[in-house]
Amino acid sequence: MQIQCTWPANEMRFGSSSLINLSKHLYADFRFVKTKTGATPRPSFSAAMSTVSTQNDVVSGQSESIQKTQQPLQVAKRLEKFKTTIFTQMSSLAIKYGAINLGQGFPNFDGPEFVKEAAIQAIIDGKNQYARGYGVPDLNSAIAERFKKDTGLVVDPEKEITVTSGCTEAIAATMLGLINPGDEVILFAPFYDSYEATLSMAGAKVKGITLRPPDFSVPIDELKSAISKNTRAILLNSPHNPTGKMFTREELNEIASLCIENDVLVFTDEVYDKLAFEMDHISLASLPGMYERTVTMNSLGKTFSLTGWKIGWAIAPPHLTWGVRQAHSYLTFATSTPMQWAAATALRAPDSYYVELKRDYQAKKAILVEGLKAVGFKVYPSSGTYFVVVDHTPFGLENDVAFCEYLIKEVGVVAIPTSVFYLNPEDGKNLVRFTFCKDEGTLRAAVDRMKEKLRK
Repeated sequence: MQIQCTWPANEMRFGSSSLINLSKHLYADFRFVKTKTGATPRPSFSAAMSTVSTQNDVVSGQSESIQKTQQPLQVAKRLEKFKTTIFTQMSSLAIKYGAINLGQGFPNFDGPEFVKEAAIQAIIDGKNQYARGYGVPDLNSAIAERFKKDTGLVVDPEKEITVTSGCTEAIAATMLGLINPGDEVILFAPFYDSYEATLSMAGAKVKGITLRPPDFSVPIDELKSAISKNTRAILLNSPHNPTGKMFTREELNEIASLCIENDVLVFTDEVYDKLAFEMDHISLASLPGMYERTVTMNSLGKTFSLTGWKIGWAIAPPHLTWGVRQAHSYLTFATSTPMQWAAATALRAPDSYYVELKRDYQAKKAILVEGLKAVGFKVYPSSGTYFVVVDHTPFGLENDVAFCEYLIKEVGVVAIPTSVFYLNPEDGKNLVRFTFCKDEGTLRAAVDRMKEKLRK
């Protein structure tokens, strides 16, 4: 079979001589790039393909050519500005060019044996049918136990915990279950890419508060000004992806005061809570007066290096849990049964597991951060998560997309351009994100490639 595309010739050249021109095209085509009101968005590469010719020569020994016209891509208006996720694009390029993937945040090592053995045993024991919609009772109890140990809060596992298919579904269920069309929701940019897309599905109006380097501190006065009578919720991620920032107690107290004063809900994404390196993680729900207006979301994947299991949860008082569960019931209804039983085992791991986890990640972080500094990047502090953000401008490329493209094709290392994490992509054009959730050999190999091939 031969496939013939009708892309313009200048969009089909991938040589280094045309790298910058291609980067300009990609920069306008990446998923979260916004266009001015009334402007016509640029089509994606896939939409630019207008015809496909297919040749078969197996019908009765004769060659036959069939012309097929590719139909325009179809998507609801609420999602039409969102393209293929940046993580999918970069991981595909990593495979194509044989690059070391320090872009997407999944470990290249496996989770602990005792958790995997628990999953195998659950399957053998016949725990393979639909689970109860809001979670296997043993997992709900384990989540409540862990939450009490971490925050001091006592929650009802039956009425206040909802197990979901990863934290991404917890986010979706929370937005769809508690946000009405036209409600305002405030995000701290840069932000995890699913936030804006899910809020778009809910019909929300998104307001962004930009956290800026070097310390990515919260501009409290700007936040105060952003809150209006239409503000329904603030969505907060700490430790913060992509910057590694941890919200300080002072910042959280200010946010809590504003929420109580203005009757605003808070949705907190805390999936990196066990990867807090330089200060203790504080759950916003634990502050005075905040549990009753907070949905706390978390997952198993980051802490136990089992991202493919997609086990998450949302903790909230009953009056908020009701909306979350209503949406969850019609999104996935239930989550993988044997993996839930294993997750309960995981959450009851001894404290020594978390100590060792943090120690291992601190060693990985040191390899990457020291290496990036030696290469010539300006590296910003990362207090939590397994990400670090750097300023790429010492190397002379015009924006983050151009730099990441060059890094993949000419150096053989993958990073993520952060402009896709902002409402205004210009705010992120000087920054790229690396991850250190890889084995130490992989991290050293990536640093060696950059030292050898990356030039200012």
